[in-house]
Amino acid sequence: MAQGMSNSAACREVGVNRKTGNRWTYGRTVKNETGPDYVYAPIAEKKEAVSERFLSEDERVQIADLLCAGHSLRSIARRLSRSPSTISRELHRNSNPVTGTYQPFRAQRRAVARRARSKEGKLRRDPELKEFVQLHLGKRWSPEQISRVLPAAFPGQPGRHLSPETIYQAIYLPHRGGLDRAPGQLRTRRKHRRKRRRPDQRVTRFRTAGLTISERPAEAADRTVPGHWEGDLIVGKDNRSAIGTLVDRTTRYVKLVHLPDGRGAEHVRDALVRTFEDLPLSLARSLTWDQGSEMGRHDEFTLATRVPVFFCDPASPWQRPTNENTNGLLREYFPKGTDLSVHTAADLATVAAELNDRPRKTLGWQTPNHHFSRLIATVE
Repeated sequence: MAQGMSNSAACREVGVNRKTGNRWTYGRTVKNETGPDYVYAPIAEKKEAVSERFLSEDERVQIADLLCAGHSLRSIARRLSRSPSTISRELHRNSNPVTGTYQPFRAQRRAVARRARSKEGKLRRDPELKEFVQLHLGKRWSPEQISRVLPAAFPGQPGRHLSPETIYQAIYLPHRGGLDRAPGQLRTRRKHRRKRRRPDQRVTRFRTAGLTISERPAEAADRTVPGHWEGDLIVGKDNRSAIGTLVDRTTRYVKLVHLPDGRGAEHVRDALVRTFEDLPLSLARSLTWDQGSEMGRHDEFTLATRVPVFFCDPASPWQRPTNENTNGLLREYFPKGTDLSVHTAADLATVAAELNDRPRKTLGWQTPNHHFSRLIATVE
């Protein structure tokens, strides 16, 4: 017909009935008494450009033909240069639910209909649902709590059931739902969503990139080899004074770092260098620290001592469990809200010695000092 033939002549040329040609040209609607009518669009209709990552109608025809020929899913995937999981999902989603057969043109219509669904989001389309969610956000409910009560609040209405992620998106992306994002709306009080990275993409926040805890050797994680230390600062009144704390992951041996001149990065660097200089190389294998600004000179510390520093993920104190436990014990000696600058290096040594002479259940009721002294004697 594009070459000037009439519908009848074109149908004779192709070998189809004239009525079929009419349906191809103008489309048709088939009445369905048990549900929505079936609408078949004209095949000459201009089609919207679709990304190549989606299966095309021609590919769906090939899938149907190859299935009829007895090919396996992997064989079909190889022929179409697609992933086997793509073919598997296509058959699962678009096969006829009644007969279980795969009909390519029906599958194409189903796929197109799904792509054409509204991008406005449920909350924008449903004022009552939006009001319900907004009301409970105002009561300081979390998105997950709201999501869990929606099935009971709207029974038998799955279109009004939301996942927590949908609510989060409606808060952080107003065009997806338009929920109010007033201060304190969520417990984190963030105005923007925090970017999350996979473990292999995480980086430290220092100018000179540091090693993350995921790169720490396995021997440090399972505590089989001594010499892997955890460190942190305990801070005094008004954040004006601090004491550095170090503890060996294997022996639980504690060292306290005197910081009389302040807690800046250069002061912490110099104090740690002096502390690690007294240790044999076999007992100074690594140091694990949080991402506090006091470790901004971590690269210079490593250059001076050859001790690599591994940084915990942000807001993850449980990744330094031994040090966190030690800091809790130290607060008996250095209470919160007190001036820590009044304690001398001799005072810190006395406290460290007292902790190291306590028997520990995890060490079979031996003391950290007992284990550490044996290691020192072995090295020497």
